[in-house]
Amino acid sequence: MREIYCLLKRNVLLYIRDYVSVFFSVLSMLIVLALMVIFLGDMNSKNVVDALAQFGGSARDTAADEKNAAYLIQMWTLAGILIVNAVTITMTVMGTMVQDEAKNRLASFYMAPVKRVQIAFGYILSSWVVGIGMCMLTLVLGEIYMALRGYPLLAVADWLKLFGMIVLNTFVYASSAYLLALFIHSESAWSSMLTIVGTLVGFVGAIYLPMSMLPEGVSKVLKCLPVLHGAAMMREVCIRDAAGQTFSGLPEGVEDAFRQQMGVSVFIDGKKVSLHYQILFLAICVIIAIIASAWISKRRKLRDR
Repeated sequence: MREIYCLLKRNVLLYIRDYVSVFFSVLSMLIVLALMVIFLGDMNSKNVVDALAQFGGSARDTAADEKNAAYLIQMWTLAGILIVNAVTITMTVMGTMVQDEAKNRLASFYMAPVKRVQIAFGYILSSWVVGIGMCMLTLVLGEIYMALRGYPLLAVADWLKLFGMIVLNTFVYASSAYLLALFIHSESAWSSMLTIVGTLVGFVGAIYLPMSMLPEGVSKVLKCLPVLHGAAMMREVCIRDAAGQTFSGLPEGVEDAFRQQMGVSVFIDGKKVSLHYQILFLAICVIIAIIASAWISKRRKLRDR
């Protein structure tokens, strides 16, 4: 355990001491959040307000509906940013492993009296820890923004639920990032991969485009990926109170339709996917990534001999 802790500490410090990397991690997070709130937020909010006017009639308070719709969409957006960070930050930290291999430091670690599994967990846990920290920072900044806009804050119970979901999701992507890093041996290739993944994750999680705007075939593929389920479970917690305020007084089917169209509720073969199923699915993804990484590392060790 001491060896894993030392490797974890070393990898975390390498990331933190790279002030440029940390700065751009935070800056990119804020830029994406701002762009989604300013552009996609206005479009989605307008769609919600139109639906409220259509089903609620002239008795609705338009000003209140606009405020509630904006709050709803911004909380939906915050949940999407959390899952984007869970993927991109863990991959950024895992870049330390690629850098170590490119500079022949990884070979020195393998020759030291440390088991390969300990080295692997040193990289995975460091990505996990930093990913949790950056996602929680995102959540704090998002809640500060909501408070400045005059919106209510999440309850303590919701914070605890989100923390547990962040812990689970970041571990999924930290272990997946390690598996991916086993196939990449240069910093430039890893940087290119990070750019591609960072671009795709917003679409894979139905963040840049709601589920209702995606072709049926694409949505079926997304339902087989952990990103969508991770985003859906966080959205469920983030928008619960906001959705209750926004759709108050309307038929229940209106809110249900919104949840399905915006990827809050995920349906497979006409049945809504439960939270327990999503947690189990993410846990299976972790197990698959770890087993695959162990198998590849074992084959590589035998080949090195």
